[in-house]
Amino acid sequence: MENQTVIQYFHWYNATSTLWSEVKDKAQYLQQLGITAAWLPPAYKAASGNISVGFDPYDLYDLGEFDQKGSIPTKYGNVAEYIDAVNTLKHHNIITIVDIVLNHKAGADEVEKMMAIKVNADDRTEQLEEPIEIEAFTKFNFNRNNQYSNFIWNSTCFSGVDFDSKKEETAIFKIINEYGTDWEDMISAEKGNYDYLMYCDIEFRNTAVIEELKKWGKWYHDKVGFGGVRLDAVKHISPQFFNEWLTFLKDNIEQNIFAVGEYWAPGNLDLLLKYIEATDGNMSLFDSCLQHNFHTASNSGNNFDLTTILDNCLTTALPEKSVTVVDNHDTQPLQALEANVQEWFKPLAYALILLRQNGLPCLFYPDLFGCTYHGIDKEGNEQTIIINKTEGIEALLHARKNNAYGTQIDYFNFTNCIGWVRQGNENYNGCAVLMSNSEAGTKVMEMGKNYANKTFADALGKCNNEVTINEDGFGEFTCAPGSVSVWVIK
Repeated sequence: MENQTVIQYFHWYNATSTLWSEVKDKAQYLQQLGITAAWLPPAYKAASGNISVGFDPYDLYDLGEFDQKGSIPTKYGNVAEYIDAVNTLKHHNIITIVDIVLNHKAGADEVEKMMAIKVNADDRTEQLEEPIEIEAFTKFNFNRNNQYSNFIWNSTCFSGVDFDSKKEETAIFKIINEYGTDWEDMISAEKGNYDYLMYCDIEFRNTAVIEELKKWGKWYHDKVGFGGVRLDAVKHISPQFFNEWLTFLKDNIEQNIFAVGEYWAPGNLDLLLKYIEATDGNMSLFDSCLQHNFHTASNSGNNFDLTTILDNCLTTALPEKSVTVVDNHDTQPLQALEANVQEWFKPLAYALILLRQNGLPCLFYPDLFGCTYHGIDKEGNEQTIIINKTEGIEALLHARKNNAYGTQIDYFNFTNCIGWVRQGNENYNGCAVLMSNSEAGTKVMEMGKNYANKTFADALGKCNNEVTINEDGFGEFTCAPGSVSVWVIK
């Protein structure tokens, strides 16, 4: 089978209001690059209307169809343009991965009274006051006349809020409901209990809520025809809920529907493995540990030991459940989880996720197209950020599509220079990859006797020499300083 490759087709600061049209226009180009799945941003109406990236969801049933929150379209276009984009991707053999944000709802329309407990933001298990009556925006009155669903979202559907309108106080309040005064159990003890993240936190112990979200999931698929789901903020959601929800989707939509969750825990592989186990393997996870390694390596220069680049990461521990990224919308500059990979190291990082056998790679939109945006840094200063297109990214994608197959032999035997070969198969010629984070590198690597007397050239054009494979199947490959070369048959 041809290698599978995902693209995250958005970033946090997308300026365009015509993203769905752009997706349609770029579908053929993506197919030519070997892209087989496109992860699109949240497509439903958000609390901040048509200026929202989409992670403050208001009405899950409004895909740019109803006049709500100040507009009919979302930031990215209207419902017809969205469905047209998905269908065009499908025509080019690219499945759509939709962004599913179920941890919270935002932009409620009415205040309700409820009993709640104020808790310590740094330890949500610590009660700061006795239970009090608060007033919070938890009632949602959608402007679609109950079309698609008449479910009423109110305080019974939520476990916590972050603002008491009665006192005009910002704090984290645990809503006292029929499930008691405890948060749902989470995988880790971060912040005591990290069930609450933001806005109106959805109560997944409410069976009516679960049934509504099942109904919505099937409606969404019937309406749009997606092939996969990206699950936002799963760190803050019970794995038992996703077991039930994903099982429902598989039983009622498609057994092989793809699911990947965002459990961001850099450097903490154990938590990723625990969450996958708790969801009975129903979802993959983004390898935040590997991304952390890339970030560290890119900021460490030749002090980083490249032989350890794949240590303590999901791609090594459980490759069949790993989706690999170099950067994403959360790690890009000016974001709260900012941990971007430096420009010089990105070609090396992409070679590591695109040209090796483990993990499903996910390309980030700015690394293919570049971008410029403005935002506020952590010190409150306005900044202009330029992310350049990653050097050689198209050649790396073509190498994944045409050469990254067959037996892999690693040469991780020198601190500042590592390499590997993919020996190809009956349908595809292989490749040799060599990278350095210091001086120019050289390694003798085994392509195989079937390549004897074949001439190889650097697909990235960083090295101008040619390599001829000897009778025993070996070649002496090179790479430039602080660079990567991908050697393929000339």
